[in-house]
Order: sequence, then C-alpha cells, then structure tokens
Amino acid sequence: MTPPDGRSTVERIAALPPLDRRALIASLSEAEILDFWDGWALWARREQLPPAWHWQVWLMMAGRGFGKTRAGAEWVHQMAQAPDVRIALVGATEDEVRRVMIEGSSGILACGSMGRRPVWEVSKGMLHFPSGALAFAYSGANAEALRGPEHDYAWCDEIAKWARADESWDNLRMGMRRGRRPQIVVTTTPRNVPVLRRIIASPETVVTRGRMGDNVHVPQAYIAAMTAEYGGTRLGRQELDGELIEDVVGALWTRGLIETCRVRAVPDLRRVIVGVDPPASAGGDACGIVCVGLGVDDVGYVLEDASVSGLSPEGWAGLVTDVAARHGADRVVAEANNGGDMVASVLRAADSGLPVRLVHASRGKVARAEPVAALYGRARVRHLGAMAALEDELCGMTVGGGYEGPGRSPDRADALVWAVTELMLGRRVAGPRVRTL
Repeated sequence: MTPPDGRSTVERIAALPPLDRRALIASLSEAEILDFWDGWALWARREQLPPAWHWQVWLMMAGRGFGKTRAGAEWVHQMAQAPDVRIALVGATEDEVRRVMIEGSSGILACGSMGRRPVWEVSKGMLHFPSGALAFAYSGANAEALRGPEHDYAWCDEIAKWARADESWDNLRMGMRRGRRPQIVVTTTPRNVPVLRRIIASPETVVTRGRMGDNVHVPQAYIAAMTAEYGGTRLGRQELDGELIEDVVGALWTRGLIETCRVRAVPDLRRVIVGVDPPASAGGDACGIVCVGLGVDDVGYVLEDASVSGLSPEGWAGLVTDVAARHGADRVVAEANNGGDMVASVLRAADSGLPVRLVHASRGKVARAEPVAALYGRARVRHLGAMAALEDELCGMTVGGGYEGPGRSPDRADALVWAVTELMLGRRVAGPRVRTL
C-alpha cells in the first residue's frame, strides 16, 4: 500500500501515541512482525515506491542520501519474483555495479526478503534469484556490451555520469523487448547532460524528485552541516536537493547566450575554415570537426558540426575533406599536439590539395576558448541552426579551466575554437573574396 502522506508505514506507526503503538504491535501476528524486517512496502516512503499508473521509464532524480539505491534494489527484487525474467543492472562502471548496486549497504544483496535473496556469481557478473530470474551487470562506459542482449527490466544507476551515456542508453532501450511490459528504473543525482534531458522530455517517463532532507534516516546533524556549507550553491542544489541545473555556474557560454546567436541563414562569406581536434587514438575521444565561415558583415558563422567518434585516422580525415569540399573551405586548421606529423599526413593523403595548417596548444582548452566566448558576447559569432552536442560542450566550459559538460573532453568545442581563432583572432587573408551558400 502506498503511504498516503509521504511517510512510510513504520514512520506513521512510530508517530502514534505510546499506548496506541503498543496495542497495535501486540495485535500483530508472527508473519506480520516478520514483515517489519523484510517488508519494503512498510519501510518505504511514498516517493520510493513505483508510480501506480502505467510507465515505461521511472526516473528517480534526487539528491544524495535520498534513498535512490535502496528503492532501485527493492524494485529489482520485486520484478525478480517472476520466473524466466532477465534484468539489466547498468552503472557507470562494472565495479560500481558490484560495489553499489549489488554488494552495497543498500544494494540487492542487502535487500529483499530473507528467502528470496539471489546468489551472486562474481566471475560472470550475474545474479541468480530463487525464482529462476537472472540479473546481469553492465557498464555505461561499454555501450557495445548492451548491443544485442534482451531484457524484461533494467535498473540504471547514476546515468548522468556514464562515460558513453547516450550510446549505452540507446542500446539498452533497443534491447528492452522481452515480456509483456518492459520497464526501466533510473536512479541518479542530476547533472546537466544530454541523456538525462532526453529521458526527462520523453512522454514515456515518470519523474520522481527529492532531496537528501526527505530521508529521516539521514542524521539531521549531517544534513545541517551539508546545508551550512553547500546550501544555495550550485553544488548543493544539485547534490543535496536533486535539482537539474541547466547552466553551469561560471560557464563561458550560457544556453540563453547561444539562443540569441542562432540564425536561419548566413550572408555571403569571405573565408571558410574547418577546425579539427584529432583524437589521441581511434577508440578515444571524438574527433572534433567544426566548420566556420566569416561573413561580409565581419561576423563568424558556425556552419556545421561534423564531429565523429570511433573512426580510424583515414576515416575522420575523409570526413574532414568532405566537409571542406561541401563548404568550399579555404583551410583546415588542426591541433598537432597529439601526433602532428600523422595528422598532417592523413589529411593530405585524403586530399592532396587540401590546405592544412597545424596549430600547437600552448594553453589549455578553456584558456583558448575565453577570447572566442567574448566574441559571442559581442554578437560577433552566430550559429546556423541548432547543434546540440556542440552547444552542450560549450556550456560545460567554465572560467578557471573546468569542464562540466558531456564526455571526458570538449573536442567539438575545441575544434570550433581553433576555427574561430583562425578566422577572427589570427591571421587574415588579404583581398576581397565572396562566396555564397
């Protein structure tokens, strides 16, 4: 039964007058007394129990200490009572799945009724429930492992910090095709990342929000200390109160600023540059590829974000030449800190006539970005349409050198910075040149 006022059944019993409480306890049978130890529905607060109506994704987005892990673990136990059920357990890494979701103090092995607890086969990353249900551990950093397996249910923990969140989420969703009514529970502290915004925006999602202070089992002295130190700050609002903060404090770019820079058409262009931030390895970060043109109005126009992940050097070099040809680029500017000779050679091998200039990063990404961000503030740079992935990275770069956007590194943003710097803050090509799109 869902607690009517948000408190758990146990909390409401504890609030009764002493005589009424003793009388109620004395009237309980042995089985009912055991329920106080194993019955999650008696201990759970209303917001820790699944929504009563039909849902496909239940997102529990709340602050630390809210009770998200316990709620997810108990839901898994409930689903695993049926035989032949397959459940995916996905965390930021397989180690976190084991340490938090399975073996943690609020994890699956610590929850559920005594007679229905599973056997944990560590070597195979698999839980065997007495009903015959199976649960499998996956990492949100290994999207390929989720390509293929089919599941009835899934529990995703801390999705906002998965290294390959979008790909892992998409592969998981495509495998949710077992059973009559596949469902996913997502438990996470919020961060302003694309995958979380996608989940929230989906009509299939039911969202539960909450704060650390909602959990009466967290020591009040600890809550008071955390509130005194972090209350009202962006970190406190996110980590304690479970708020999704759209703009990063101290960000060089804000979403409002970028919205004011958006256009649907560009004027004639004097120059076009393709900025490239090559990956250190084929399986590493994305290859940032961003094309920017300088208009006859002396405004820079971001024409395309063609960044790509997972390609060989020959693959992304071919893509760079395609972008350059499509926009009639004058030059390709590529960062040369990671294998400069290789970068130049693969680009020229893809197109022997491609004009390439290698640039060396003497400062960090954010330091290089600051003068470019200043151009945005003076309405000197515009975006042709929307480029969500690029804009998410721009809005994650902060004054002082921090990065709080998606992925490990702002590769798209860095490619844009190289291109804009070359066009508007670096050397200029003399003489009138006009090109149209």
